[in-house]
Amino acid sequence: MRNLSCRRCAWFLLMAVLLSAALAVPAFAQEAEAVQPSLYATVWSLVPPVVAIGLALITKEVYSSLFCGILVGGLFYSGFSAEGTMMHIFEDGFIAVLTDSDNMGILIFLVILGAIVALMNKAGGSAAFGQWASKHIKTRAGAQLATMMLGVLIFIDDYFNCLTVGSVMRPVTDKHQISRAKLAYLIDATAAPVCIIAPISSWAAAVSGYVKGEDGLALFISSIPFNFYALLTLLMMVLIAVLHVDYGPMAIHERNAMAGDLFTSGSVSASDVSDEVKGKGTVADLVLPIAVLIVFCVAGMLYSGGFFSGTDLVTAFSDANVSVSLALGSFFGFVATVVLYKLRGVLGLRHSMDCVAEGFRAMVPAILILTFAWTLNAITGSLGAADFVQAAMEQSSRGLMVLLPAIIFLVGCFLAFATGTSWGTFGILIPIVVAVFNGIDHQMMVISISACMAGAVCGDHCSPISDTTIMASAGAQCDHVNHVSTQLPYAITVAVISFVAYIVAGLTHSALISFAAGAALLLGFLLVMRQFDRNR
Repeated sequence: MRNLSCRRCAWFLLMAVLLSAALAVPAFAQEAEAVQPSLYATVWSLVPPVVAIGLALITKEVYSSLFCGILVGGLFYSGFSAEGTMMHIFEDGFIAVLTDSDNMGILIFLVILGAIVALMNKAGGSAAFGQWASKHIKTRAGAQLATMMLGVLIFIDDYFNCLTVGSVMRPVTDKHQISRAKLAYLIDATAAPVCIIAPISSWAAAVSGYVKGEDGLALFISSIPFNFYALLTLLMMVLIAVLHVDYGPMAIHERNAMAGDLFTSGSVSASDVSDEVKGKGTVADLVLPIAVLIVFCVAGMLYSGGFFSGTDLVTAFSDANVSVSLALGSFFGFVATVVLYKLRGVLGLRHSMDCVAEGFRAMVPAILILTFAWTLNAITGSLGAADFVQAAMEQSSRGLMVLLPAIIFLVGCFLAFATGTSWGTFGILIPIVVAVFNGIDHQMMVISISACMAGAVCGDHCSPISDTTIMASAGAQCDHVNHVSTQLPYAITVAVISFVAYIVAGLTHSALISFAAGAALLLGFLLVMRQFDRNR
């Protein structure tokens, strides 16, 4: 009954949104005025993503929920003019994000990586790796820890991390009957949380670029011990694997997976979902293409950053165009894989080319959700959400200095959750933090910058419209809403404990004491949850 009631409320909200659009039809003939919307930089600018996220969680349907959020944003921007709404949604929204070179580079990377995965499956490399792993990885805990270790090793970029780890580890986790929701969580939790504490990564470069008048890389490195959300997330993954504890919706998915239903669909068995294809392939036919892909993507980052033109390594990573790098790297990786399989005689050219279409089809859901999410982000930006949060932060920064890291963490969580972007959150909050503490308290500036980054990653980790979350679902081939709903309790647990750790950090200025307090709280919570599960 409760589920039915929620669905009725969701459909009522959906109909209300559509009715609002219908009532705006009389204004259809009016000229769209290029003026700042009346709701600009107000709390209303955050309503569109809240509507989209709320509907997605209630209805379990992503596409229409995201479009409803976009529609609400368009109505707010145009002053409820139907013509202005449609023009803003399509011209400033969908068309603008799909013609953006960075976004298009990511889509090209997605399609080509999908083709590489299809190649590895058709050649039998995935099946061979699954068989090898089943002999060497004996337990479910081992499979989870192996997935985590691979995610930690691929720290260059979160997009690349999500899809690569998913492609490699799916056969392993399927063999050990680990749910696709748990795999998606492990992928997502070793993407942004690892990148944000890796000094050589696209994320380190982005953060360094937002710190004006300071040594950005030195500040980034100094902030790593204080990035409690990222560090506690990694500890959380180890503990839930070793202690064999799951809770919330994830526990249901894991029980169903051990019964043969990896998707908690009630109708799909583990044998039905395997994307392995028996062929002539060996473990090398999976390992070599992945290794070559990593090398080409890193080389692409160095090339786009000017390393081969004399720029030093750190600067090259800082100046790298990640979108172009991944597109170039994946293209050359695909060509190398086709040539490798042809020379080894495991796959002919015609069958290899068939994998391009197969890879594209596999990535269509991720491409659609990404397009909607990017459009919603653009619409939210046009309403001045960033300016609203910036003004609110500047006002609150005048007092409660000791509690400011914890407050910044919460604001970063909310902003990244609502907008689905970590990097945008960095751009808003980090300059404010530097302005408040620069020349006054360097250690508090380091802690607050770390709190900003941790909050941004936490919100990004929780948000259904985050591109990293979407990529993790695609990498695990997991239903997106299932991934979000199962991951949310775990992310919120770490977020609450991180908030307490930042209060301790504000009082003590010690990373060790604060992290120890957070780790103790996390261990205690998981032990309580395990005991609770045993007593049921």
